[in-house]
Amino acid sequence: MDVLADVVTAMKTGPATSGRSDVRGPWGLRFVRSSGATFHLVLQGTAWLLPPEGDPIPLGPGDAVLLPRGLDHALADHPDSPLVDFDPTMEEPLDGPGARALLLCGTYRLDRERPHPVLSRLPDVVVVPANPGRHRSLHTAISILGEELDARRPGSAAVVPALVDALLVLILRAWFEDSNCPTESGWARALTDPAVVQGLELIHEQPGAAWTVAELAAGVGLSRAAFARRFTDAVGEPPLTYLSRWRMTTAARLLRDHDRPLATVAKQIGYTSEFAFAKAFKRDFGVAPGTYRKQLALA
Repeated sequence: MDVLADVVTAMKTGPATSGRSDVRGPWGLRFVRSSGATFHLVLQGTAWLLPPEGDPIPLGPGDAVLLPRGLDHALADHPDSPLVDFDPTMEEPLDGPGARALLLCGTYRLDRERPHPVLSRLPDVVVVPANPGRHRSLHTAISILGEELDARRPGSAAVVPALVDALLVLILRAWFEDSNCPTESGWARALTDPAVVQGLELIHEQPGAAWTVAELAAGVGLSRAAFARRFTDAVGEPPLTYLSRWRMTTAARLLRDHDRPLATVAKQIGYTSEFAFAKAFKRDFGVAPGTYRKQLALA
C-alpha cells in the first residue's frame, strides 16, 4: 500500500485542468481563487510569483509551485508588471518585445469537504525549486512536459494529461522529502518514520478492520504507548482518530466512484449496520450518504 498515492487518489474528484502560456515580457497573469489546488511550472524562462501574502518569489526554469488552497495570486515577468486574468484557452495571452517564458498552469480538482491533512497542513504556497541532483522524477517530468508542449509532437495530447496528473504526487513527495520542509505539518516525518508508515499502511490496506491501538502497535513491532506517541506526533492525531477519518474518506470515494449498495460500503469501512454508517457519515458530511451520492451525480 502506497499511502501518499492512496491519499491523493481519494482526494481527487476529477481530472486536472491546465493551460499552456507562451508569453513574452512585459506580462502578468492574475489567478483568481479556485476550489481546488493550483499549480504552476516554469518550463522555460523566468517569472515572479506574487503570493496571496508576503514578498514576490523569483522562479526559474524547472521550478514547480503548488497552492494547496487555490488562493488568489499572480505570475509576472516583474513584480510591477500590469496583470490580466489568466485564460487557459488562450495559449499566447501576452506577446511583448521582452524575454520569453513558457508556463504550464492548472488546477487539481480536490474534495474540499474533508481535506486530508497531507494537504490541509501545507503552507499556502509550496515551491519546489529545480535543485540539481534532487527530486529527479519531478524534474524529469517537468522537462518532458516542456518538450511536449513546445514541440507539439504526435501523441502529446495523451502524454501531457498523464504527466500533469502525476505531478501532484511528485510535487508533494519532493516537498516532504526536502530537508527544508517545515516539520510542523508532521507528514514529512509520517512518511519517513518506518513505524508510522507501517501503521498507516495497515489502516489504508484494511480500513474496515476492527483495529485497536495495541493491534496496530504489534503490527509495527512497538509497544502500545510508543506507537501511539510516535503516530500522534507525526500525523497530528491519534491512530484511531485517523482511522475514523480515513474510513469516512474511503466511504466518500466509494460513493463517488462506485454504485455499490450503502450496506456494502458500510461493511467495507468497518460498520456492522447501514444505519450506524449513515449516522456517522451524516455527522461528518452534514448529509446522509444516499443524499451525498445524489448531489455528486447532479454536480
